[in-house]
Amino acid sequence: MPVFESVFESAAEQPERPALRSVALTAAVPQDGRAATGRGLVPVAPALREVLPDGGLRRGTAVSVAGGDAGLLLALAAGVRETEGGWAAAIGLPDLGLAAAEGYGLDLRRLLVADDPGAHWPEVVSVLAGAVELIMLRPDGPVPPKLATRLAAVLRRSGCVLLVAGPWPGAALRLGVRSGRWFGLGDGYGQLAGRQVEVVAEGRGSAVRGRTARLWLPDEHGAVRPVREQPEPMAEPAEPLVAVV
Repeated sequence: MPVFESVFESAAEQPERPALRSVALTAAVPQDGRAATGRGLVPVAPALREVLPDGGLRRGTAVSVAGGDAGLLLALAAGVRETEGGWAAAIGLPDLGLAAAEGYGLDLRRLLVADDPGAHWPEVVSVLAGAVELIMLRPDGPVPPKLATRLAAVLRRSGCVLLVAGPWPGAALRLGVRSGRWFGLGDGYGQLAGRQVEVVAEGRGSAVRGRTARLWLPDEHGAVRPVREQPEPMAEPAEPLVAVV
């Protein structure tokens, strides 16, 4: 029985456990219940490669996104669509913007969502780590180091990447947005058209010194790209929003 069927069945038998839902049902779940788990890296958008010490997300590791910045989380996750399996999951992120996720490049046909797993999130992570290549997670509270160690073993066996919105004990890499500025608003009118940020990455080994990059996160098209030396003018909104005081 494929792992996803057993998850649905378990949720039905125990109502207090969260059911999983697929964002779109047109794509088939891998028949053996797993995505490809080849060792190496899960690719990321070209603009993020310079800030990551390996140029991608190392399989079988946990990465902490400080402050749970949704734009950075989605930008890091989007490269999973370039892998052989291409499946991802979002756990404990009920407010995740699916339109924004698609704008960053995630394939919604290969995204599984467990909106509110509550205290069962470690079990959901353990099951899905053997079926998808990347998991986005927001735990329901502080993560005990012993639990993080047990889940780290699950990640190593499966080759899954865990992107955590917030702190994670023993994370191989920690990223965050140090500063940010939105563009597009005028004097009482306009609409948000892009955000310029400085992303910082630090961790163990080659990442211990830390790296930084200035990025559009997102740009006016909803994508992530480097900031050029000269600020680029943002396109005027087609229908400006006028604030009436």
